[in-house]
Amino acid sequence: MNELFQLSAPWWVFVLRATAIYVMVMVLVRVSGKRAVGQFTPFDLVLLILIGNAVQNGINGGDNSLTGAALMATTLIALNYGVALATARSRHAEKLVEGEPVVLARDGRVFAHVLRRELVSDGDFAEALRMNNVEDVADVRLALLETNGHITVIARRDD
Repeated sequence: MNELFQLSAPWWVFVLRATAIYVMVMVLVRVSGKRAVGQFTPFDLVLLILIGNAVQNGINGGDNSLTGAALMATTLIALNYGVALATARSRHAEKLVEGEPVVLARDGRVFAHVLRRELVSDGDFAEALRMNNVEDVADVRLALLETNGHITVIARRDD
């Protein structure tokens, strides 16, 4: 029964491991782009499961104790809370963690190179137009790829 709670390393090792893995995964998710996060596909689910499996031993270092699990879970939740707090209070932190919206189209002109760079397919862009009741690209005043991966389309008004 004692082995359920006995740590295989000092407590701070678990905090350090969890912090390092959290930062690494956050950087990888950030680098992967907005569309990868905003448009969750079955492939993304498989990737998420595999990432969780891949980093598991990096976090726990082979420790299977309940105390270690509690330390790591608490650390990850605290880190997540800290990041949320920082992004809510600092525009610089928000920009660093979440990025900024990207202009995909303006005044009827689609920026194809931006679509490619941001991994937005023509089909996804066309779907965003349809979802916003815009029939023709010429009717687009502004189309933005938001930081959450969704595409916001603002149509031109007929005055």
